[in-house]
Amino acid sequence: MYHDNFRYKSYVRRMALLAGGKLAIFCLLAGRLYQLQVLQSHRYQVLADENRINLRLLPPPRGRILDRFGAPIAVNRENYRVLLVAENAQDGAGARDVEGTLDTLGQIIPLGPNERQRIMRDVRKRRSFVPVTIRENLDWKEVARIEVNAPDLPGVMIDVGQSREYPYANTLSHILGYVAAVSEKDLTGDPLLELPGFHIGKNGIEKIYDLRLRGKAGNSQVEVNAVGRVIRELERQEGQTGDDIRLSIDFGLQDFVTKRLEKEKSAAAVVVDTVNGDVLAMASVPSYDPNEFTKGLSTKTWRSLVRDPLAPLTNKAISGLYSPGSTFKMMVALAAMESGIGSDHTVFCRGVMQLGNARFHCWKRHGHGHLTMEQALQQSCDIYFYDLAGRIGVNRIGRMARRFGLGGSLGIDIPGERSGLIPSREWKLAVKGVRWQKGETLITGIGQGFVLATPLQLAIMTARIAGGGKAVTPRLMRSPSGDREGGEETKTPDFKPLGVSEAALLVVRRGMEAVTNSQRGTAYRARIKEPGKEMAGKTGTSQVRRISKRERETRVLKNKERPWRDRDHALFVGYAPVNNPRYAVSVIVEHGGGGSTAAAPVARDILLEAQKRNSAREATDGQIADRGDADLGFIMTGPDRDGKF
Repeated sequence: MYHDNFRYKSYVRRMALLAGGKLAIFCLLAGRLYQLQVLQSHRYQVLADENRINLRLLPPPRGRILDRFGAPIAVNRENYRVLLVAENAQDGAGARDVEGTLDTLGQIIPLGPNERQRIMRDVRKRRSFVPVTIRENLDWKEVARIEVNAPDLPGVMIDVGQSREYPYANTLSHILGYVAAVSEKDLTGDPLLELPGFHIGKNGIEKIYDLRLRGKAGNSQVEVNAVGRVIRELERQEGQTGDDIRLSIDFGLQDFVTKRLEKEKSAAAVVVDTVNGDVLAMASVPSYDPNEFTKGLSTKTWRSLVRDPLAPLTNKAISGLYSPGSTFKMMVALAAMESGIGSDHTVFCRGVMQLGNARFHCWKRHGHGHLTMEQALQQSCDIYFYDLAGRIGVNRIGRMARRFGLGGSLGIDIPGERSGLIPSREWKLAVKGVRWQKGETLITGIGQGFVLATPLQLAIMTARIAGGGKAVTPRLMRSPSGDREGGEETKTPDFKPLGVSEAALLVVRRGMEAVTNSQRGTAYRARIKEPGKEMAGKTGTSQVRRISKRERETRVLKNKERPWRDRDHALFVGYAPVNNPRYAVSVIVEHGGGGSTAAAPVARDILLEAQKRNSAREATDGQIADRGDADLGFIMTGPDRDGKF
């Protein structure tokens, strides 16, 4: 009886302990559930949603680039592309067969070996349900053929995106630049740059103003399953389109200048508004088609562009460095007058000048006779400017040249501008390690030797002469958003004076007017004959090789008798109209021969066209926003505001 009672009590105690343990466990579980489901419910709901919902970036439409009248010169086009979803590319038995699908597609649109290798590489890198781009920029016929054969192309689909297009191709390539795919060095941490197929500006305006043009990304919330496959789109917020950029370029004039230069093998020209510094045209030939970069340049095409001896990728207007030749003589004349030499200073030119054992020749073998400063500019006498340079020295010439925009960056808002070179005694000692020689001063006086300038610098030099000695500065962008009212485009810059006397400038301008409008002027045959539209200017011929003593003693070959590479560069700078200067131009024809025969006629045609377009420019500038597209017809032809022809 005692043992039975003891066993019973022990059993009761064990049951009580067991019940207490279960109760404790139950309480712990209940407490944890309360913590997870009540106290921390929001946190775990967010985590669950993050596992279920993906946020994906949407590339924004790129802003357009417009000319000064609002006409689009860089636009976006619908881009039809064909994609492949590997998991859906199956054969008749349901087995995955990407190669077979590509074989069938290759009978509809040609797929080269390199293209197929790239596609298969992308297929292997990505998950089987992620689309892979087969080809972009399909035309409508290709899209139609693919759609018609869709039942035989499992896994193949047509998608519509946007791509950059340049309606005028070569005409504006050096100004606009181009967009291309993002490279490793372009990555900055911006997730937008990591989107497949996203393009950024790589050169020109597209590069300088890339952030403004790029816009802001949108986003799409999509529901995905456990392996990341999209089930449905829950919410979509479109991106913010990039800003439109309006340039100072007059497309009609730009087109005229480009076509005029294309008659030459290699050339460049710049047209500047002398009042506000607007670059109205800037052309460099040969050029290239920026659309090729947008679509993806083949290795063969890239090599042909890079290896072309005429350098089509180089914007010669801002990157080409040339000896300015006689177009530099205005700087020497101004420096001489500032140094106290009067415009009536007379020099006798007999065709040659002796300095020690060296002989310095004039381009006119038998000389010009007695000349004043204006006459020396008119007839481009080398002996006269040898004399001036020897009297005032290279440093005084250099200081004047720099005031007129030579020998330094002008800050034009496209990449690639080069500074040129205006030498000095100190420069030569520091760079060459030897002292300056007086003979080098004489050569500098006619714009040769170490002197180097770009066509843009020469155009600005001319604009500063024609504009009354003010520090005219070039600009390409008029408005950051394309607006017509207010903002920087409506303001005429208040350029500071250069500190050059008006009397000295008048002497130079009279000499330049005589170059084109008097019978003894070097460019008289290239003059503008229309009353009220006359131009003033200065010819220049820059030697690319030294003429030997033996050649001078026998016969110096004419430019047309030499190989093209040995011919002189032809230059001309000028402005118009003479009585109220508004347009300044510089022209360089590489290996064109004489400035009077090769470059001056080009400049004449450009300045005449600029003046003919002036009434249209004044009538529309700042007013197009209030008018319809039809009003653009009298100033240009081409695509409408959306880039459609």
